[in-house]
Amino acid sequence: MKRVALLLLLAIIAGGGAEGGEVAPGALPGTLEGRTFEGPLVIGRDSMALAFSFDIEGGELRARLFSAAMGIYGMPADSVAIDGTTLRIAIPRLDLEFTGRLRLDANGQSIERIDGDWFQQSEMVPLTLLPVDAPSF
Repeated sequence: MKRVALLLLLAIIAGGGAEGGEVAPGALPGTLEGRTFEGPLVIGRDSMALAFSFDIEGGELRARLFSAAMGIYGMPADSVAIDGTTLRIAIPRLDLEFTGRLRLDANGQSIERIDGDWFQQSEMVPLTLLPVDAPSF
C-alpha cells in the first residue's frame, strides 16, 4: 500500500495529474483557450500560412487547423495533449503531427509564441506560431 501511495505521489509531482488534453480552463499559464496562433510553414521555396485555434469542449482542450493553401478551414485535430509547456497536436488523416513548446512572457502569464516542428509524411519542418485575433487568410 505504501508503494502505491508513493508511486501516486511521484506521478502527481511529475505532472501526471492531467491525462491527454484534459485541462481546467485557465489552469495553464497563459491559457490557449479561445486563442489562435498562426505562422508560415516554409518547405523549400514554398511558404504557406497556417493556424491553429484552441477551445475547451467538454473539459478537454481542442484544436482546429486552418490553411488556405491546403483548403482547410477549421479541421478538428484528433488529439491535443499538453505536458508542462509541451503541446502535441495530431491529425492522422493528414499524417500530421505538430509538437511545440509554449513560450511565455517574462511574467509567465501569457503565451507569446509556440516554437515547434511540423511532421507530415516523413518530413519535419520547424514552425513558429504567433498569437493572432483570427487567421489572416
